[in-house]
Amino acid sequence: MSMLTPPGMGGKYRITGDVYPRMRRPHRRRRIILASAAAVVVLGAAGWGTLQLVDVFSGDEGKKTTAGKQADCKPVVKATTAPAVTLPKPAQITVNVYNATPRSGLAKTTADELKKRGFTIGKVGNAPTAYDKKVPGAGLLLGAPAATKGAFPVLGTQLKGATTRTDTRATADVDLIIGTAFKTLSPKATADAALVALTKPAPAAKPCSPE
Repeated sequence: MSMLTPPGMGGKYRITGDVYPRMRRPHRRRRIILASAAAVVVLGAAGWGTLQLVDVFSGDEGKKTTAGKQADCKPVVKATTAPAVTLPKPAQITVNVYNATPRSGLAKTTADELKKRGFTIGKVGNAPTAYDKKVPGAGLLLGAPAATKGAFPVLGTQLKGATTRTDTRATADVDLIIGTAFKTLSPKATADAALVALTKPAPAAKPCSPE
């Protein structure tokens, strides 16, 4: 045995000359480490992908839920509303009734019915030349600009489809000029209900918000 031969080693590990045996390190530990690292990387990638999918689907579901709440949301009507509108009573409105149609007697019969409903009647007769046979609708309400927020709405409940126009008069009376499409005044029950609606506006709706 050569002096260079390590103790306990002989046979084919016998060292001769200047050639030395190569002591190989075991590869098993390296393989285990590499396999563990690869597994960690794979698991991390899989976990990240799962989180992304969860975010995507949960995000869509959240949007759908919010949209659903908005669609199902209904306006809540406030218990209190703005103060009732102050309008003149029929007895406080003087109405001049003029007939602008070829049919005779309409001014008088209409004036009589308005008087029964509480209005004060002024002049009754044929329409002035400027309006005679020139009112195509059911009727025309003519008065001072102040009548637009007082007499016009009240008198308008008595004749559906009547139009309004202002002039330069200084008095508070209002003209009802009967047009060629006139048939009759609105039924009294309908007119009374319209008057009540004027003094009690519909309650305002409160915008709702999703829960």
